Amino acid sequence: MTHTQHGRTAGMRQILRREVAGTIGLLADEQDFTAMRRYRSFTFEDHRTYLKQVEGLLKNLAGAGGYTTVALFDPDDYAEFCAETGLEPDAAASRTRFTAELASTGATVPYEGQPLDDLVPDLVEEAVRQATWEYASTMLARIGPCAVCGRDVGRTAFARASYLVARALETIGEGVHHWVCSAHTGREPLHATLHVDATTPGTVRLDETAAMELTIVLALAIATHSPCGIVVRTSTPTKDRDRIYGWHVKDEGLQPLTAAEVFDAYCTDAHTGDLTAPQPGVDYCTAPDVDASDPEGRHLH
Repeated sequence: MTHTQHGRTAGMRQILRREVAGTIGLLADEQDFTAMRRYRSFTFEDHRTYLKQVEGLLKNLAGAGGYTTVALFDPDDYAEFCAETGLEPDAAASRTRFTAELASTGATVPYEGQPLDDLVPDLVEEAVRQATWEYASTMLARIGPCAVCGRDVGRTAFARASYLVARALETIGEGVHHWVCSAHTGREPLHATLHVDATTPGTVRLDETAAMELTIVLALAIATHSPCGIVVRTSTPTKDRDRIYGWHVKDEGLQPLTAAEVFDAYCTDAHTGDLTAPQPGVDYCTAPDVDASDPEGRHLH
């Protein structure tokens, strides 16, 4: 091969390299980093140095035109993966295989030049979102048929929750709305968030995946008769004050919280029970009524 041909081949490989997407498994938590140090092939000794090296690698990959996502690397999940696949855990190739698995099944965040201090919270939030979705979906599917009517409780609860979310969306009016749905279903509280942009009259823009996650959490609460509520914070371009209001689940419907109940929820310290100062620029309001009557009969009973 001539020098010219060699240069052309190297150039083509460089072009192809830019089109290869990659994923980096990040040990964001120092405790997880310490757990990985039991493997001799993992040569990093200091977590801070490790994070700096990862950030430098990300910058280099981005500078070369590559597309890279970041996933949380969990040592316990890694050990389980190696046991199931028969891989040697104390090997860089095994960590690469596990990271490839994370890229297809785990929570990931694209690297777009942001500092790790900004990327890590987004990655943790995405991981929590995925875990919430998987847990709620699994629990909903396991409930089975109703002992009274024989209907699939999970499917019926999901249909009911979908109906209620759609009716609630019709009541919130113009503005930018941030929803938080919280449910207590027997383990740690489940939370789902939804951002709704209704600043253009007659148009509602939202993330369908986030809407599905919120609906799943609401459905699980309905199916298991668990405490659950939705709180909304609304900002409008024509007003300099935000509105906060919400509902709690009652009898498979959304019961409006009063302004006093919303105020108490936001202005009471959860640990001490002491009153705290109201947020500036916020009005605590009674939520609008949500029509719970469903002509298609999507109720559990």
